Order: sequence, then structure tokens, then C-alpha cells
Amino acid sequence: MAAEPVTIPARLGKAARLDAGQSLKLTNTHGSQVVDTWAFVAADKSEFMSMEHSRVAIGGVFPHVGDTMVTNRREPILTLLKDTSPGIHDTLIAACDRYRYEMLGCEGHHDSCTDNLAAALGEMGMTPPETPSPWNMWMNIPVGADGSVSFEAPVSSPGDYVTLRAERDIVIVFSCCPQDVIPINGADCVPKECHFEILN
Repeated sequence: MAAEPVTIPARLGKAARLDAGQSLKLTNTHGSQVVDTWAFVAADKSEFMSMEHSRVAIGGVFPHVGDTMVTNRREPILTLLKDTSPGIHDTLIAACDRYRYEMLGCEGHHDSCTDNLAAALGEMGMTPPETPSPWNMWMNIPVGADGSVSFEAPVSSPGDYVTLRAERDIVIVFSCCPQDVIPINGADCVPKECHFEILN
């Protein structure tokens, strides 16, 4: 029986434990929200889902249904079982942080995915060993023929979801990206909440 859906508040993060073999459904409730996603091996947080290692494992920059992401030790950690969206999920861009917002002209505190990762793990009594590059669900970063990248609004629709299966006992962390300066979370630049539920 699936658990009750958990809200990932706009601009904030949430963490959950998954046992090996368990699946989780992550829903883009409003269709326009990027969700930074991390996974850490429960028994050793220094081993975590790695985008640079996963790009080698899947042979590309855009994961597809059936692809398994791997850790910084090249071990399987998360498999993409289902995707009802157009399948645009970024593996290139680092999590936003205070320095990114300073570069964009923000003054004072600005929520960030880096802070959200630390806060979500902190609620579980954990500290991240570092801020790994996240799997940015629904983040639309087209790669041009000349190698250039651009930051575009998501092409997903309200209610689109992905189903992920844990290949190890893990702690998974989601952050509803608080980016509100450029339209990475839609043309209105308004971050919104998303939801997840553990399926089995």
C-alpha cells in the first residue's frame, strides 16, 4: 500500500529513507517546478548518486526510462522506472547556492537548493558530506550543437511524475528549487510545491 503523499514545500526540501527495492513516485504538481534530487547510501553517506559517473553509465546527459544512475563508486543507486513527462531532466547544472544568487544580483539571504539539502538531512540528524551535483528533475537545459547551454522553462505538465526505484538502502533528498530570478521554474518565476509518495 502506498504511503500518504508528502509535500515538498515551495523553495524548501524534504528527505526520506528508502530500502533497496522500494519505489517512490515524485509528482510535478503544477508542472513547472524543478526538483533537485540527491541520493546517499544509508550506511555510508560518503557514497552518493553522482551525475558525472552516471553520465558514463547511461551513455548520455539525459536519463531515460530503464536507466540506472550510479554512485561516485560506480554502484547502482536509483533506476528510473516510469516518466510521464517529456523526459527532460538535467544532469549538468550544480545546485543553486548563495554564490549563484549573488552573481544574479540578489542581496542578503536567498533560499537555495544547497541550503535545502543540508536542512532536509538535518531534520534526520544527518549532515551531507558535500553538495553533490543533483539530478535536476524537469530542469530544461538544452545543449546546443556548439556545446552551449541555456536555461529554459520546464516542458512538463501539471501532474507529470517519475517513478524511481532504490537499488540500495538510501536517503533520498528533494528540493523544490527556489530559483525566482530566471525562468527555470516557469515564465512566472514563482517556485511551487511538489509531492512524493513511497509506493511499496
